[in-house]
Amino acid sequence: MNHQAVLDTFQRPDLPRLGRLELIVAVLSEDAGRDDPDSEAKRFKALWKQAYDETVAQASVQPPPEAAAPDVSDEASIPTDPGNAHAQEAEGKHQQGTSADDETPPDIDEAAARVNYAEESLKGLIINAAQALWDDKDALRVFLGIVRRGEGFVRMADAVSERRPANATFYGVRSREFEVDPSPARHELAMLHRLLDESRMKLGLSFTELGNRTAVSSDEWIRWYTHKELPRRDAIVAFSHVARLTYEDHILLLGLWGAAHEALEAQRRFDALPTRISFEEAWSMRESATPLTWVLAGVAGEDQRVCGPDLATGTAPAFIVTGPPGSGRSTALVTIALSLLAAGTRVALATPKASPLRELAGRSGVLALWVQDGLKGEDLEEVLKSASPDEPVVVLIDDADVLAECEASRLLVSLVQHGFQEGTALVVALREDTRRLGVGWLGEAVKAHRGLLLSPQERSTRDVKASGSATPSSAGPLLRAGAGYISATAS
Repeated sequence: MNHQAVLDTFQRPDLPRLGRLELIVAVLSEDAGRDDPDSEAKRFKALWKQAYDETVAQASVQPPPEAAAPDVSDEASIPTDPGNAHAQEAEGKHQQGTSADDETPPDIDEAAARVNYAEESLKGLIINAAQALWDDKDALRVFLGIVRRGEGFVRMADAVSERRPANATFYGVRSREFEVDPSPARHELAMLHRLLDESRMKLGLSFTELGNRTAVSSDEWIRWYTHKELPRRDAIVAFSHVARLTYEDHILLLGLWGAAHEALEAQRRFDALPTRISFEEAWSMRESATPLTWVLAGVAGEDQRVCGPDLATGTAPAFIVTGPPGSGRSTALVTIALSLLAAGTRVALATPKASPLRELAGRSGVLALWVQDGLKGEDLEEVLKSASPDEPVVVLIDDADVLAECEASRLLVSLVQHGFQEGTALVVALREDTRRLGVGWLGEAVKAHRGLLLSPQERSTRDVKASGSATPSSAGPLLRAGAGYISATAS
């Protein structure tokens, strides 16, 4: 019997299945050292029959509630064969040395219970199959394609396609079979739940008592507790009143709730954004009077507005794109370059490593493309001499950390320091774990306090945060290409 079945037997408000009840009573009686476990089992069986008779009597005078029509499109809702369910129940009783009463009427909620357990078993089978097929990518792709046809299983299939899942387990340890992105508020939620649980255990409150005293149902408290969800704010206030918390603890709980709610709301707006959008679609969403030095960095917000900095304003004419490998830094740089070219602004490109920026070579407005792992001062000076505030030139550098100590360093410093007067600007992309942001010409770029931080990680360094991309405290390992946080105005 899995632990969910045991939990349901103890906590569900309806009548438990007799077979499960007998098994649990037999085990507990034996562990408690009772002299006659069989008599205990018979006593509970008599209580069960009494409750069953009362249920039947109530049903005879009250019309049964209308059952919701089953959703035949959900594969997980197909109940198991009743015969098999009875056979499994009888087999479990035989293994525990208990006997079944053939004349005992079946549990009135047995069909619904079989549906629930059938769904959980199906999920476990899917997880174990994905784990077994992990090394055969073609077979895994075909298998998950079939899984996605079932309503409610798309997210699960997407999760197991990204990382190898652990074997499905239902007892002993917290199950890890449903691999999804961690909550953006997981730190605040963990602390909030810990404080709530410590206070609840100190007072000796069960979830039922907590529900009665807070006017918030015990089912909601259990769901929040087991799924690490954010409780309602009024539930936190009610709990604080019941537990008679100090003013400081009350403020702490509400502060944690507020921080978690803000992070979850930000993630909700984040998830509302389109997963893919073309440059042409995004470019058409800009305001008609955007200046020559405004760059398109992305689409943000529930209203899906375009966002990006104007390089001719702010503290310094610079913008940093950063993030871990695979987060889309080079793609973001290409988008920025395309927006400048579309506005009629000339650009110069430096790509010391392979980069999609190289595909822009030969386009009208591209003054130069440097592909070597060094950048000479005379080459950069030749390109920048034609720049002016009316006809600006923007230098874009991919993998800028490679050129942190290049020959053109002094000219790059001057480019940022005097860019407003000379009509020059700088946009760079580099890894978030670089340690060179505070020195040389990269240090001058940081002074703009503007940047795009893609797929922010917990290991984000202090120097990267100095680039201007303010991230929430729970910004977790998203690793979603093209998704991130932006600071487009000077701070």
